[in-house]
Amino acid sequence: MNFFRSAVVQFEPVPDQPAANLAIVERLARQAVADGAKLVVFPEMCLLGYWHLRRHTAERLHELASPADGPLVDRVLALAKELDAGIGVGFLEDADGKLFNSYAVCLPTGAVHVHRKLHAFEHEAIASGSSYTVFDTPWGFRAGILICWDNNLVENVRITALLGATVLLAPHQTGGTSSRSPHGMKPIPLEVWERGDRTELEAAFNGPNGRGWLLRWLPARAHDNGLFVLFSNGVGRDDDEVRTGNAMILDPYGRIVAETPVPAESVVVADLDLDLVPLATGRRWLRGRRPELYGVLTQPTGDELDPRAARFSPDPVSLRTLDGQ
Repeated sequence: MNFFRSAVVQFEPVPDQPAANLAIVERLARQAVADGAKLVVFPEMCLLGYWHLRRHTAERLHELASPADGPLVDRVLALAKELDAGIGVGFLEDADGKLFNSYAVCLPTGAVHVHRKLHAFEHEAIASGSSYTVFDTPWGFRAGILICWDNNLVENVRITALLGATVLLAPHQTGGTSSRSPHGMKPIPLEVWERGDRTELEAAFNGPNGRGWLLRWLPARAHDNGLFVLFSNGVGRDDDEVRTGNAMILDPYGRIVAETPVPAESVVVADLDLDLVPLATGRRWLRGRRPELYGVLTQPTGDELDPRAARFSPDPVSLRTLDGQ
């Protein structure tokens, strides 16, 4: 048996307070490592908070942003070395005057791997990244990173698997969002969170606007590509929305190995049976591909939208057939 213990975390970041959020990250990382985890995955933008950023001016975002080699990520790297474990955190990156919704995985070897969200829509001043992030780990497998909406587009997960990833880090800030689809997610009223009734919260978080929505698609990303998915998420109030947590670890068959129904801060730890990967159905499907047929995937249809427009446009998008019919 070739087991690797990992952890996914859900917590409620303090808006615009990286020092406070770093303290939470340190406390929860120590808890996960004490339980044997060698890789701890925190949520998207967890060092700064998320949804409120859309209300800031571009100038304020630049004030809050940090370079990937700055003191914020350096502190996480120092913690990773101290704990002899990998730690992934989300932050607002300043790179040569441009802003990115980024995620840094700090390894105990001293390596830092940074992914820039490919489909950023949070603010006009935040740019989308333009490359995939797959890397070797000290534990003998390759890992990949996709942030939140990156995971919704099936091509991104497939490419990450084709680049050799067998473990996908999937940090999110989701659940309880307002979807324009009539059968998509709907907001969870802030009053539900503020009342703090455990039974009411669990029903909301594990219902169709939280866990129920995730289970429509998240297991398919793991199953169809034969990889583990480490899903971390915010929980609680996020500006005028409520994040639903639902932190979970899925195996290459799309089965949930471990999860939490707790509507509060939580650490989920599980052993990944890495021997499952070569035998997984998705890996067989990868080997059965016929790339010569897939040129259509790289041909624009004319209906493509900027991530912000695609996320928020009130008009439905009707894809045209490629032959014009």
